[in-house]
Amino acid sequence: MQRLHEFRLFYNHTIHPELVRMERKRKRLLLLLFGSIIFLIGVTILDIYVDILVVTLFFLVFIVFYISFILYRIRQFVITFKPNIVNLILDFIDDEINYGKMTYEPKKLIPKSTFLSSLIFATPAPFYKGEDFIKGSYREMTFELCELNVREYSKVRNKSNYIFKGVFFQGNFNSKAHSQKSKIIVLPREFSQYQSRTIKELNRIGCRIAEDIVSRHFREIFIIMASKNANVNNILSHEMQKAILSYREKTEKEIYLSFIGSSMFLAVTEPKDLLEPHIFQSNVSFELVREFFEDLQLLLSVLEDMDVNID
Repeated sequence: MQRLHEFRLFYNHTIHPELVRMERKRKRLLLLLFGSIIFLIGVTILDIYVDILVVTLFFLVFIVFYISFILYRIRQFVITFKPNIVNLILDFIDDEINYGKMTYEPKKLIPKSTFLSSLIFATPAPFYKGEDFIKGSYREMTFELCELNVREYSKVRNKSNYIFKGVFFQGNFNSKAHSQKSKIIVLPREFSQYQSRTIKELNRIGCRIAEDIVSRHFREIFIIMASKNANVNNILSHEMQKAILSYREKTEKEIYLSFIGSSMFLAVTEPKDLLEPHIFQSNVSFELVREFFEDLQLLLSVLEDMDVNID
């Protein structure tokens, strides 16, 4: 709660002015768009009135180029909006003493091999797309995350099946946990019927249900699979369980989590693209950036909790 309050102050002083600046650009774009519609209607009426083939062809070429120009201006607004705001949010987070400089690359994504190594989703992932790659460090640990859209094809229904859409995170604990070879996988119980392939694969590699270790409330929401040598209580701390349950209850988003050796993976479902700007309504809204910030904070809070437990 304290962190959100601090972020609200940062929003008021830093992000809000940038949103206002972008809002002015959006309004100018709308003015250009509506003015263009009126102009093109006028050109069309004139063309009908003149009714000369050469003039008609000239007007058609002109209209195509003009519409392309308008679409280009809209596209430029969209692709510059998110990086501007995300970089400000990252500036707020990496100002904390334990965080290194965080970088953002809108077109980059986490490799498919990394996604599959999490053991959260048993899928060949033939449809694998992503964007909004963020990389950083916390003390001795490095991490990266991005938005992913993962699907596979169904032979029965002749269309693609949803596997995962949301934010995917990986944290590496480097030498601190390098000797640890355990596996702990946390899956949402609500979707257990869709995860039978994942559970079978985990059983095949020696993971078993470990529900007698964590809290009863956590067991009601999640299925916990672990290898024999996994210290579930030490890694999946009571504080981490509370944070995950609280976030899930507040947002109604599903959370997947795994600890594989010295790596941690966290996947949070998100049906919509975060921080995508509107064209026909205002983007000056704290709620627009709050959701992105809170998703990021959940991922980083798990990382921070792991750092305490490993120490």
